[in-house]
Amino acid sequence: MKSEAQFLELIDTHFKGNHEYVALGRGDDCAVLTGGKDYCVSSDLFLEDVHFRREYFSAADIGYKALAVNISDVAAMGAKPVAFTMDLMIPSNLDDEFWNDFFKSMGMLARQNDIILAGGDLSRADKLGVSISIFGVAGSTGFLKRQSCAYGDILFTIGDIGLARAGLMALEASGEKAREALPAAVLAHLRPKPKVMIGTLLNAAGVKGLMDISDGLARDLPRFLGPELGADLTIEANNLNANVTKFAQTIDVDPVEFAILGGEDYALLGAVSPFEAGKAESVPGFTRIGTVTKTLGLTVNGKPFTTPGFDHFTD
Repeated sequence: MKSEAQFLELIDTHFKGNHEYVALGRGDDCAVLTGGKDYCVSSDLFLEDVHFRREYFSAADIGYKALAVNISDVAAMGAKPVAFTMDLMIPSNLDDEFWNDFFKSMGMLARQNDIILAGGDLSRADKLGVSISIFGVAGSTGFLKRQSCAYGDILFTIGDIGLARAGLMALEASGEKAREALPAAVLAHLRPKPKVMIGTLLNAAGVKGLMDISDGLARDLPRFLGPELGADLTIEANNLNANVTKFAQTIDVDPVEFAILGGEDYALLGAVSPFEAGKAESVPGFTRIGTVTKTLGLTVNGKPFTTPGFDHFTD
């Protein structure tokens, strides 16, 4: 791309300009959201050599995942995404084909979820970076929050835990060969599927809280529970995705521990009262993993689990 105008023209070919929740979109100093509803807002950075490597992420993968991880945050609120803004950090060594693939993939995901690109900014940079802020409207019972569960509630997940971690580690170790050995794991890392419809179904089913598992169950579950509760989990290796078990065995670690440490799962973690669990249990992918306890900390299959999960500043 030779100019900002060319970038904006390309963006306009891949993203629609009108949406029922946006009164003023791209092209002005600010976007204006409308619709008379409360909005949830989330932001994520997606930075080269921190969150992705171009050695095995295609342009289409980068564009897709940069938006997908933001959509997943809205899904975890039991909400519907409606608009996003995007800031791009643009290195000089990416050609027009790269950007067409990048925007085409992101635009497709935006259309699938009926989301409008409402605005953003462009800047030169040494490495590629994407910063997205996304806006969503509440589901049928409002927004689903963390730290809303109580003693005795059922804990559940929807989505494979540990699968994206297996994909990441396999790609780091083997590069493109990982695609053949662990296709499901690689796809989970490169192209996570946001669970917007699942989130809205769980909202309508009366679950008490919901969370996006992005840093792994070991790190995210205590955040979900809050400071006064713990969890007793039952997770068997034969219930994990086969790619998780296969990769864990190749590096000689316990598959269950590997899955719980996870990272970038973009699965949903939730809690529901045992007296109101019927509707939630009928939602596709619902997997009961344990119960909320009054005792702090986590136990897994009857044993204390003390291994810390992922931390952006220590790992």
